[in-house]
Amino acid sequence: MQIEKFKAGELRQGIGYKYFFPSTINHDWLWNDVGINKLIEEASFELGQLNTFARLVPNIDLFIHLHITKEAVVSSKI
Repeated sequence: MQIEKFKAGELRQGIGYKYFFPSTINHDWLWNDVGINKLIEEASFELGQLNTFARLVPNIDLFIHLHITKEAVVSSKI
């Protein structure tokens, strides 16, 4: 499927309301823009770094909780 022609979904009419019905995304994707290749490569690299970092942290739940707490403190200072 050409990524340029992809349609995320459509609005459908219900009884008294409209709703969004998403399209399936399980396709073999094709694109002509080489910039997309660079973005995918960079995203893959960053995900790999995040995965490596997550393996080094002994208790990831505690790590996440500490960052949530830090964000709350910084937000309250605003």
